[in-house]
Amino acid sequence: MATRYMSDSRTIILCVVSANADMATQEGLMMARKIDPKGIRTVGVITKIDIMDRGTNAKRAIMNQEI
Repeated sequence: MATRYMSDSRTIILCVVSANADMATQEGLMMARKIDPKGIRTVGVITKIDIMDRGTNAKRAIMNQEI
């Protein structure tokens, strides 16, 4: 059902991912990259930065240098 809505070229894809999990394995991000490979219609939201493990860094993800 989500794929049907995401495939419409008029739809803006809001991709919400959790910072305390591996972003490369999150299903929503994989779907968005498959349907919108250039990322023109996709807006990423990173949540739960406050509960990340000590010593980890979300800077690369925030700066769009990581998947």
